[in-house]
Amino acid sequence: MVSSYESVEIGETDAFGSYEVTSDEIVSFAEQYDPQQFHTDPEVARESMFGELVASGWHTAAMTMRMLVDNHLAESGAMGSPGVDELRWRQPVKPGDVLSVETEYVDKEPWDDGRGVVTTEITTRNQDDDPVLTMTAKVLYRREQ
Repeated sequence: MVSSYESVEIGETDAFGSYEVTSDEIVSFAEQYDPQQFHTDPEVARESMFGELVASGWHTAAMTMRMLVDNHLAESGAMGSPGVDELRWRQPVKPGDVLSVETEYVDKEPWDDGRGVVTTEITTRNQDDDPVLTMTAKVLYRREQ
């Protein structure tokens, strides 16, 4: 577990999580945050380019974040994030998909006297091992003085 900036090893990888996506959750999230009909109405979604109900990309990002916090960040020395780069939704997430996350530390540099920023490549995959989301996250960690 990463407890500080200094404990981050570039190239280290991890895989975790198991999050089953439901129709009810897709619709509920979309009704509140992304009310496009292919996210909220299964009948309309069948006539869309997706051919069925699909999760909002923002919902996929939120599910990814949940798995990151539960399995990676909550017990670490993470102190927040200045943002993400290259967020991509690689393919639609559908009801019944089971998602998991892979991480790889790819870079780190001092941020200020008390913190360092770690660049992490994140891939969320479905049960078929297909990537559904990729992003490059910047995470701040406490520096040992």
